[in-house]
Amino acid sequence: MTIASNVKQCLSTMKGIEAQLSSMALNSLEKEAQVIFHEATLTLGEIRKDLQYRVLELERLEPQYSGS
Repeated sequence: MTIASNVKQCLSTMKGIEAQLSSMALNSLEKEAQVIFHEATLTLGEIRKDLQYRVLELERLEPQYSGS
């Protein structure tokens, strides 16, 4: 598996975790838990954006990774 494939797989996994955290924030009955889940979602969103940028950079620098 190439580096680009690993990064894309990680990005996909992170999107799923981000969605789960968001759902947990909405469904939690405790206000403190809602805040914690929401903050975790925001933090993960920032990391996801960085990874998305890295995927674009990998594809730009290494055309063979494009679309893989």
